[in-house]
Amino acid sequence: MTDDPGRRAEAEKRGGARRRTVSAFAQAGAGFLSEAWDRLGAGRTVAVIRGPETGLVMVRGRAGGGGAPFNLGEASVTRASVRLDGETVGHAMVLGRDGERARLAAAFDALWQVEAARGAVEREVVAAVEAAIASADRDRRAETEATKVDFFTMMRGED
Repeated sequence: MTDDPGRRAEAEKRGGARRRTVSAFAQAGAGFLSEAWDRLGAGRTVAVIRGPETGLVMVRGRAGGGGAPFNLGEASVTRASVRLDGETVGHAMVLGRDGERARLAAAFDALWQVEAARGAVEREVVAAVEAAIASADRDRRAETEATKVDFFTMMRGED
């Protein structure tokens, strides 16, 4: 990394944006990614570099969110790496065993790195996935709120 603070800040900003987009691609459904690829990536050459490969990762948890970490269990993940148009390399790791979804997510990671395509990918894929996730979170919160029970303690006058 460079010693120039401006360049370092710009690199960190791009890294944060890429983490956000890779997360969105990994959470998107295979059908959605396939339809979006037909619109945005048609005509591009996608060469598989690695995978899709399925394996296991250990999921760790913390008691109460802040306690000592413990092994919760294993989860299946699938990863893939692709080269787009012989130039840009994209990577993806998705929960589950869907190799096509991992390949498409990696292809979108590579497409997002192409400056000319980045805006369209942000608008049509990343924003749509983030909106769907936010909507599902709101629905889940509303459902949970509907079952909320307020407990209170009454002081008895016998003391």
